[in-house]
Amino acid sequence: MTIEELKTKKTTLGLTNEMIAASAGIPLSTVQKIMSGATKAPRKSTLVAIETVLSAEERRRNNMAGMGPGRSQSYTNEDLPETYGTVKESTVGYNLAPEKKKKDGEYTLDDYYALPDERRVELIDGVFYDMSAPAVIHQKILGELFILFRECMDAHEGECEVYLSPCDVRLDCDNKTMVQPDLLVICGPYDLGAKRFEGAPDLALEILSPSTRSKDMLLKLYKYQNAGVKEYWIVDPDRETVMVYDFRDDNFYPEKYDFDSVIPIHISDGQCSIDFSRVNRALRKVRSAGI
Repeated sequence: MTIEELKTKKTTLGLTNEMIAASAGIPLSTVQKIMSGATKAPRKSTLVAIETVLSAEERRRNNMAGMGPGRSQSYTNEDLPETYGTVKESTVGYNLAPEKKKKDGEYTLDDYYALPDERRVELIDGVFYDMSAPAVIHQKILGELFILFRECMDAHEGECEVYLSPCDVRLDCDNKTMVQPDLLVICGPYDLGAKRFEGAPDLALEILSPSTRSKDMLLKLYKYQNAGVKEYWIVDPDRETVMVYDFRDDNFYPEKYDFDSVIPIHISDGQCSIDFSRVNRALRKVRSAGI
């Protein structure tokens, strides 16, 4: 593809430069320069990497359109570009006992529950993904957001409840996917005595880290959308941005906010919003104290 064709396909798919860079394993500044025209003669290998990502996303989008709503999309190695290694490298099959190892795509909930309790992973379409211990800033943001979401839910006395990770969510109600969103909102009845949530939460929120950036921005984006999650928030501590997807109208174009914004919760239909500046003030307070 030419650069103009890449730009057109990027716009059509609704992908950001950040998403392309994360998936292709290319510095964000490189993608920005190519898409803006600042780089007149980019390397062929770089263009091929970008084209591979865009083509893979287009194939997945077409596959999902043909499957109909509410059905799970299975991702295979052929669907994912080689540069999607930031996700594939996090698989944990190599840590399993030889007799328990299977091919990616074949692991089930039985394998998930057979793992040691101290091992925190997600199972997505039969593939295990390791979840390293979150950084301090991740936990600080998550704690502040839980308070803000909880305040909003309590103020309106609705049927929605907010929960923190680790909470198991059998996203597709099948035997091959179990995820742990950093924060989730459930509206409606559920079994308080169950060991996991069944089906898609109404809202899922993920806080990016170096080891989860690509998975959260691409793989889980489409898993959440296809499973029936109504709203998805991606919080980026490095860039101090929040991307919000409202999936109720099949919208793949995120609204982008900074850390000083008041962000509406779309599933509340205008009743609730999150003043992210409160999170930012808490972060600045910690940073100024040198903690």
